[in-house]
Amino acid sequence: MSYVALSGLSAAQLDMNTTSNNIANANTYGFKESRAEFGDVYSNSLFTHAKTTPGQGVQASQVAQQFHEGSSVYTNNPMDLRISGNGFFAVAKDRLSPTTNEMTRNGAFHLNKSNYMVNANEEYLLGYQVNKETGQALSYEPSPIQIPKEYGKPKETENVKIGINLPADAELKDPALFDINDPETYNRSTSSTVYDSMGQSYKLTTYYLKDATQPNTWQSYYTVTDGDGEKPVNITGGDATSPTGHIGHTFRFNNDGTLASVNNGNPITTEPLGSGANPIDLGGADVNQTLNFKLGDSTQFAAPFELQAFDEDGATTGFLAKVDFDEKGSVVGTYSNGEEVILGRVAMVRVANEQGLAKKGGTQWDSTNLSGKKVWGESNTGSFGSIGSGVLEQSNIDMTQELVDLISAQRNFQANSRSLEVHNQTQQNILQIR
Repeated sequence: MSYVALSGLSAAQLDMNTTSNNIANANTYGFKESRAEFGDVYSNSLFTHAKTTPGQGVQASQVAQQFHEGSSVYTNNPMDLRISGNGFFAVAKDRLSPTTNEMTRNGAFHLNKSNYMVNANEEYLLGYQVNKETGQALSYEPSPIQIPKEYGKPKETENVKIGINLPADAELKDPALFDINDPETYNRSTSSTVYDSMGQSYKLTTYYLKDATQPNTWQSYYTVTDGDGEKPVNITGGDATSPTGHIGHTFRFNNDGTLASVNNGNPITTEPLGSGANPIDLGGADVNQTLNFKLGDSTQFAAPFELQAFDEDGATTGFLAKVDFDEKGSVVGTYSNGEEVILGRVAMVRVANEQGLAKKGGTQWDSTNLSGKKVWGESNTGSFGSIGSGVLEQSNIDMTQELVDLISAQRNFQANSRSLEVHNQTQQNILQIR
C-alpha cells in the first residue's frame, strides 16, 4: 500500500509539473501543449492469482506533446512568420553547418548584424536558393537566408523608349523662337532620370513644340542637368536645330494621326554626354555614354498630351527598403533603385510521426528514429501548409482546461497523500497492539 500511494504521489506531481509548464508557456509563440500519460502497474508471478492481484500503483508512460495548431496573433513585422497546416521551420545554430538543424513552429525572426534571418536564440532560419527567372527552388539543399543590404551593380542608361500622344489641336509654335528657359516657346516638357556608369542619377528633360512652319510636324529637344545646371544634349544627325544651335529631331505624322517618321528615319542617338562643346560633368564616369531613343509608338490624335509608355534601362545601386514574403514563402526584397528581387525561399520540414520528436527546448524539436527522417519541402506543396507573413502562431494552450487539470492533479496528490497517511497510521496501530 505504501508503494502504491508513493507511485500515485509521483504521478500526481508529474501531472502538476506538466500542467504548470503548460500554463507558464501560455504566451510562448509556437509552444505545444504537453500531456502526462500514465499506465497501471501489475506484478504477477507463479505464486499470485491474477484475478485477485490489486495492482502495484501507477507509472508514467510519457509526457506527450500535442501538435494541434494555436491561434494567430497579427503583428506589423513582415519577418514574423506563421505556418498554417503541417510543417516546421528549420533553424541551425551554426551558419556553416546547416545540415545540423532543429525544427520549430515559432516564426519570430529578425535580421542580425550580417543581415541573416535569425530567431531570438540567434539561430539561422534555413531556406532554398531560387531561380530568379522561373521562381522555382533550385534544390532542397537548405542554407541560411541572408538579405543583402545592397543589390545590383550600377548600370548606365543606354536606351530610352517613349510612347507619347502629341495633341493634334496644340498651339503652333515658331521653331525660330525656341528657348528652353521660356515656356511660351514650346508646348510641353517632360522629365525622367538617367544614370551614368557609376550609378549617379541625372535629370533628362524633353521639350516638345508643334512646328508652325510644317503641317503635322513636331520638334523635340533634350537636355541633361548636372551639378552646373541644365545643358543641351544634341542628337547625332538630328533634323531639327534651334536658334542657339541645340540639335533635336522631328516627329512627322500622317493625316490619320499615325506616325510617319521620326528624325527622317535616322537613328535617334545623342552625342557622347561627357564631350562636345558643353559636356555633362559625369564625375569620372564614362564620358562616351550616349542615349538611344525609341519613339515608334508615338501618335498625334485629338486627345490630351499623354505619356502612354515610358521605359528606360540603367540603374543605380539599390539599398534595402522593405522585405516581404509571398504565398510560396519566397523572400522578396524591395530596393531603393526599384528592384524587387526574390532572395530565397523559406524551407519547410516535416516528419512522419510528430509524437516521436525529441524536445530540445526553446520550442524546438529534432528528429529521432521514432519520428522518422526529416522530409524537406516548401509552402503550399504536397502535404506542407502555407506560410503567412506578419502573423505568429500562439501556444495551443487552453488556459481554462489547464486550470481545471491543475486542480484535478492537486486533488489527486492530496488523495494519495491521505492514502499514505492512512497506511502509516495503520502500521502505527499494528505496532501498538500488545
